[in-house]
Amino acid sequence: MIELTRIGRTYTRPTGDTVEALQNFSLTIARGELIAIVGASGSGKSTLMNILGLLDRPTVGRYRFDGSDVADLDLVRQAQFRNRHVGFVFQAFHLLPRTSALENVELPLLYSDRVKIDGLGQRALASVGLADRMQHTPAELSGGQQQRVAIARALVNEPELLLADEPTGNLDPQSAREILDLFVALNRAGRTIVLVTHDPATAARAHRIVRLEAGRLVADHNSDNSTPVRETQS
Repeated sequence: MIELTRIGRTYTRPTGDTVEALQNFSLTIARGELIAIVGASGSGKSTLMNILGLLDRPTVGRYRFDGSDVADLDLVRQAQFRNRHVGFVFQAFHLLPRTSALENVELPLLYSDRVKIDGLGQRALASVGLADRMQHTPAELSGGQQQRVAIARALVNEPELLLADEPTGNLDPQSAREILDLFVALNRAGRTIVLVTHDPATAARAHRIVRLEAGRLVADHNSDNSTPVRETQS
């Protein structure tokens, strides 16, 4: 599904100094995988997530999605790609406070080119267990429920790829477990999911763990820590 080949991402600071957020980074992700991306702060996790979601472009390298090169799409086609193929979930829920759960979930449909969108918001909320909370505002929902609304919003356009950046970071332990259970269930239903996390317990729920250090891939193994997926880059 995804093939990143020798990706590099360099940023220039206001001082003129450069920062290599990703260096010579290659990764493949098969359809239906549940992958955890782990590493210390500044290791390149968020940069990788942004490139996967076409929120950022690599400085060098190739990004192929279902066989098509998507790294150099123009801004309009990037937006179309994100809307059709990618759903995003963040640590902060980013819900509109005076808007109902259903209206929050339906926001991405405003930019959709789908011919028929009726009922998609209701279906997405039902899929995360909130069929009875559609008219509640965020203030009337718990933290775990707010994250479920955010997940439903990410799912409403039925994307092939779900990207989640520290999705349990603002939750209590019980709510975090419930959200991880939801991600596992979504993956079992066929969704490809990439989780960025610093939490070993969260990473352990994935099929596969990819570790970054200083912008480089240093480990890629099954979540039982015993089976390397491929050799680590030098």
